Amino acid sequence: MKALTVLHRAASTLCSRQVERGTLLTSCGMCGTATSKGKLQPDFGLLFDIDGVLVRGKTPIPAAKKAFQKLVDSQGQFLVPVVFVTNAGNCLRQKKADQLSHILGVPISQDQVMLSHSPLRMFRKYHDKCVLVSGQGPVLDIAKNLGFKNVLSIDMLREHFPLLDMVDHNRRPNLPTSPFLNIPQIEAVILFGEPIRWETNLQLIIDVLLTNGNLNNPYVSHHSAHIPLLACNMDLMWMAEAHSPRFGHGTFLVCLESLYRKITGQELKYEALMGKPSELTYHFAEFLIREQAAERGWRMPIRSLYAIGDNLMTDIYGANLYNGYLEERATRHSAKVATRVAAGTGPSKTLSQEEDMDMAWESELASPSATTCKSILVCTGVYNPHTEVPMDSNSSIKETVFHGHRDFRFHPFLVEPGHIVQDVDAAVELIFEEEKFAASRL
Repeated sequence: MKALTVLHRAASTLCSRQVERGTLLTSCGMCGTATSKGKLQPDFGLLFDIDGVLVRGKTPIPAAKKAFQKLVDSQGQFLVPVVFVTNAGNCLRQKKADQLSHILGVPISQDQVMLSHSPLRMFRKYHDKCVLVSGQGPVLDIAKNLGFKNVLSIDMLREHFPLLDMVDHNRRPNLPTSPFLNIPQIEAVILFGEPIRWETNLQLIIDVLLTNGNLNNPYVSHHSAHIPLLACNMDLMWMAEAHSPRFGHGTFLVCLESLYRKITGQELKYEALMGKPSELTYHFAEFLIREQAAERGWRMPIRSLYAIGDNLMTDIYGANLYNGYLEERATRHSAKVATRVAAGTGPSKTLSQEEDMDMAWESELASPSATTCKSILVCTGVYNPHTEVPMDSNSSIKETVFHGHRDFRFHPFLVEPGHIVQDVDAAVELIFEEEKFAASRL
């Protein structure tokens, strides 16, 4: 009887460890421990870039469909939580989900799609303000879908103030037009993505910034501050069907920043920058991963994130930046617990709230459960394995130009991927091997 008790305890310990690692496939007859209906419960999530990883423009990359056949079961359900994190922002999430479903041959929901502007849902203090939005596509619908109630587009401004758009001689009005006096004062500017007519958008955005949101006024003489400016998508370049990268919204931001500095002598200030490589974007993506896992009934906390991308300056930089944040957060947490234990007070229930204050968005999304974010670089998009990786400016090796945004400092380790693989299918194989995740058994 004593031997049976010892054997039972040993089996129970083994089962609990297998459950923790997500490797137990069926219920244990000896101790009764089971996973969710006998299936693996993953403790990791995948963050996929789209352009250059899954598609080139509208053309699917062959490895993408093969990779996603490994990520779903026979019913088309994902075996692990998956979120598509793209810096695109010219459509609604549902449209992008439909496009991905068609390309990959698996059902994708809008809750698995994160566009560059998705974190704007958290900026509730602007939702009731009058905001000007710039970009292309259904910008008014996008803004309202994000929670904004009082929205103006560049086209609406141009209609009310036609004399302000003067670069294209063919679009100049034949007769002077009186300004539309009932337009509300603009309280913030939101940049979704690169517009079609750059000269029009640059001119009118500068006008709004230099008149404090009231285009009936002349330019203000003092430019130490301007109304809040929020920008999404900092990609200098992105990869479509062309053989070389194309200008992205980051290029438009460079133009806007240069014009503002040239006119005013001051630096353009952003209230928020989102889209990769912003930490805010990855924190929001992890929140979607956790939500997806909870919806599937997976009780194991998500401990690891894998970010698969093709761009060193956005995908790899962002994943490594967020990994650094997660490591620093864990260190702060351990130090605070140790201090409290040493003081005899023990861990405090308010500890997580104190940490949340360090990152404002944590109060909206709850504290992350992940402890690592690992970067994987594919060679099917912007990245060219034959080009030089940017080096530190203090290095004796020749420095390559930094393509990241002005407000993000360059560090060599941030553009160093955890792994470099040929394509997204190889990335999925690598992740399964690292996680010892036997998807074929499900």
